[in-house]
Amino acid sequence: MGDAQTDYKHAVCLIAPHPTKIGGCAIESARIAANKVLEAASGVPYLLKVAVYPHEIVREHRLMGFAGADRLSQGMTKSFGKAKSCAARVGANQAILVVYVNEDGVDVAKASLKRASKKLPVPCKILVREA
Repeated sequence: MGDAQTDYKHAVCLIAPHPTKIGGCAIESARIAANKVLEAASGVPYLLKVAVYPHEIVREHRLMGFAGADRLSQGMTKSFGKAKSCAARVGANQAILVVYVNEDGVDVAKASLKRASKKLPVPCKILVREA
């Protein structure tokens, strides 16, 4: 999201410090939160990229939890359960979101990624590097 035609000098990255799985809804929520802050800072050109993709299917076997459930629930009919959602497998020190900005937009990018990190189930750190 943003201006893909501009050459940027800095890349501000939201990094997961340890391996985890992040749900697709959490990634989308973080993207929306970061983009909202970046759009509010008018006049700052940016490019927001989501670096992970939720490709892993999360499956669930729902059990009945009431009296007499053993008669009704005969175990898993299919060994993998039903598809519930998607998740992205994130490695240690892997970037989740990357914002490309120039020198004047680094503080805005840091603020946007700080707000986006609140939507994720893992504590994140923000790293600024040269693009």
